[in-house]
Amino acid sequence: MSKKRTLLRHARALLGDALAFDGQPRDVLVEGDRIAAIEPAGTLADAEHTIDLRDRLLVPGLVNGHQHSHEHFQRGRTENLPLELWMHLVRTRTPVALTPRQVYLRTMIGAIESLRTGCTTLVDDTALGGAIDRARIEAALQAYDDAGIRALVGFAMMDKPIVDNFPFVEKHFPAELAAELRAASRPAPEDQLALVRELARTRHPQSKRVGVLVSASAPQRCTEGFLQAVRGLADDLALPVITHVQETRLQVVTGQLFFGCPIVEYLDRIGFLKPATSLIHAVWLNPREIDALARSGATAQHNPWSNLLLGSGVQPVRELLDAGVNVSLGSDGSCSTVTVNMLNVLGSAAAVSKLRGDDHRRWLSAHEALHAGTLAGGRALGFGEALGSLRVGAIADLVAYRTDSVTFTPFNDPVRQLVYAERGAGLDFSMVAGEVAIEGGVLTRVDEAALLREIEREFQDLAPRYAQAEAQMAPVLEAVERIHREGLATAIAPDTFAARLA
Repeated sequence: MSKKRTLLRHARALLGDALAFDGQPRDVLVEGDRIAAIEPAGTLADAEHTIDLRDRLLVPGLVNGHQHSHEHFQRGRTENLPLELWMHLVRTRTPVALTPRQVYLRTMIGAIESLRTGCTTLVDDTALGGAIDRARIEAALQAYDDAGIRALVGFAMMDKPIVDNFPFVEKHFPAELAAELRAASRPAPEDQLALVRELARTRHPQSKRVGVLVSASAPQRCTEGFLQAVRGLADDLALPVITHVQETRLQVVTGQLFFGCPIVEYLDRIGFLKPATSLIHAVWLNPREIDALARSGATAQHNPWSNLLLGSGVQPVRELLDAGVNVSLGSDGSCSTVTVNMLNVLGSAAAVSKLRGDDHRRWLSAHEALHAGTLAGGRALGFGEALGSLRVGAIADLVAYRTDSVTFTPFNDPVRQLVYAERGAGLDFSMVAGEVAIEGGVLTRVDEAALLREIEREFQDLAPRYAQAEAQMAPVLEAVERIHREGLATAIAPDTFAARLA
């Protein structure tokens, strides 16, 4: 059976792994899910479908290595809270129960916004809640199937109660409240692992556009035995791994108290760090940890917009790159960030680096940020050089932006103008795995307007339930505030790179 051929004509393009631009228009032939040819404009023909991309900048689709679909109904509900306080407004004592259709709609919010802002691959680190509900899981997977985006879905696995991922709990939590939180229902560890193993049989990301990966929520939320089981599962199935690591200063304190060393050093000690393993955030690091990442081939994932809004700090990106560490990008969840716009992430990654040090030659460039958001993102997820590059043989995940817009006028430097100025208004073409997802500015696979209207109707009934669940968290927030303050007063190793301004 012959593969479908699509011809993209007359585009100006960022070519190859170097994202090189020479200003000359190109024709790009896509055959099946791969780029088959790139030639001077007007020299390719013989395709079932031809799309004119004149006055467009053709770019590899962005890779969002981290978002949480379970937060999409909560975007805009919080502000000016550090992670340790904020997270309890997402994981409430009384969860807001959703139907499978509501989960589908919630997931579609992130899929639509991602496509509209240049993202073609996303990682969804979703929470299972109190029990594994296959109908809701299938609803989320179906949303990504329908939208046409590439998605790798993980389930934030852990085997410890959330309350016990903090130090100083016995000192600051009322005993009755701590007991209540520990008694809350949660999936059995073996059932979480079995879920991923079962889904991987039919949804492996190397063979399916919508697949699964392995997610350990965070090392401090897992026993060492469970972390080793998670690592073994990923190795057995050749799946990428993600885990939240040292997002905040308190998490460095947590590592010292729980493991006798910072958390990245602990992961290195137990053999968890390997290629296709992404440490999400990795903000507070010391030189030994950076060396461990470089030696192991693991990825440090930068979530600059999230880290700014939660006050977590600024990752030492230049030090990581200097050591040879792969640095990818992610948006994080939209309860804290309000948006999963990866163009916003690119711009904030390059901009916030300029707060680190007085040597302007070491600041992150727009080009480096775009590389982190494309090819480095594909490497982090085990795709090697196949994802995130506009070259023959690469996966055809491509997007195009109008250059006859104020954003690119006058047309000086396409990478800088894309990273610092474009936020999605000029995007009018998207292709994932060789299939067109947006053409002429319109999503081709779903009725966007109808979905957004349905989402708004459904949320009218859900909003009061979210407000009630948030209000019930007041005593938890009071206790965690005391833990947060004690963490700030606890010394950490002096060679830790300072991540926040005093």
